[in-house]
Amino acid sequence: MTRAIVYRFLQAIPIFLVVSVLVFLIAHAGDGDPVTNALASTLPQESIDAIRKEYGLDQPVLVQYALWLEHLMAGDWGTSLVLRTPVFEVLARSFGNTLLLAAAAVAVCLAGGVAVGVLSGLKRGSWIDGAAMLVIQVGHNFPVFWSGLLLIWVFGVRLQWFPVSGMYDMRGDQDWLDLLHHLVLPAIAAAVISMLILAQLVRAQVIDIMGSDYLRTFRAQGLPRSLLLRRHLGRNLLSPVINVTGLQVGYLLSGVIFVENVFNWPGIGTQLYNAAAGKDYPMIQAGVMLVTGCFIAVNLATDVALDLLNPRLRNGGGPA
Repeated sequence: MTRAIVYRFLQAIPIFLVVSVLVFLIAHAGDGDPVTNALASTLPQESIDAIRKEYGLDQPVLVQYALWLEHLMAGDWGTSLVLRTPVFEVLARSFGNTLLLAAAAVAVCLAGGVAVGVLSGLKRGSWIDGAAMLVIQVGHNFPVFWSGLLLIWVFGVRLQWFPVSGMYDMRGDQDWLDLLHHLVLPAIAAAVISMLILAQLVRAQVIDIMGSDYLRTFRAQGLPRSLLLRRHLGRNLLSPVINVTGLQVGYLLSGVIFVENVFNWPGIGTQLYNAAAGKDYPMIQAGVMLVTGCFIAVNLATDVALDLLNPRLRNGGGPA
C-alpha cells in the first residue's frame, strides 16, 4: 500500500514540472521580459534594470527558470509589481477564502449530485427521472459565470433572499451566519455543472447496481428493499463517487475562480484577475502554480482513497 502511494506521488512530480515550464515560458513570451513589459511605461530604464537584476532576469533563460523554481519551492514567490508586497502574503490571504468557497462547492456537488442521481436511478422511467434528465441535459450548456448571473438575478435581485457580493455585510457583525448567508449563491454557482455531471453518472451506476444478478437474487429471497439499499447500493456507489468527485475538482477550482469575479468574492480568482489586468507577472505565475499544486494534490488524494478501497492493494499488491 505504501509503495502504491509513493508511486502515485512520483507520478505527480513530472506534471508539476511541465506546468511550471509552461507558466514560465508564457510569462516570458514575446519581446522583453515580465518586468520590462509590465513597467516600461511607468518607471525609468535605470529602475527597470535594477528590478530585472533583483529578479535575475539579466541571466540566461535556463538560469532564470532554475532560480524561479528554486525560490518558488522555498516559499519565496517574489514581490508584487503592483501592490509592492510579498506575493506569498497576498495569495495566502486570498487562498484561504478560495478554499472555503471550493469546500462549500464540493459539499453542494456531492449532496445534490448523489441525491438527484440516486432518486432518478431508483425512479427510472418516471416523471421524476424525466425531469431530472431534462435539467441535467439543459444545465450542461450553462457556463459557470452565466449560472452565477442567473442566480444573482433570481435570488439576489428579484427575491432578495441572499446577498450577491463579498463575504460579509460591512454594516453587520460579520459572524459565521453572515458568512454562510453570503456563501450560498457562489457555492451553488460553482458546483452546479459538476453536480449535474455527478448526478448523471450516479444515476447510471444505480441503474446498473439495481439490475445486477446478485441484487435480483436477494430480492427473490425476500430481503427488504431498504436493507438492500443500505448495505449494497451505498457501498458500491462509494468508489465511483470518489473517483468522479476527484475528476471534477479541477473543474470546480476553475469554476470557483470565475465565480469569485461574478460575486466579488475576495479569493485567488479575483486576485489573479486583478494581477492579469495590471500585468503583475510574479502574482500570476505564483497563483497559477498554487492552483496547479492544489489540483495535483486533490487528484493524488483521490487516487490514494481509491487504492485504500481496493482490497488487493490493501493486502500488499502493487499499483494498478
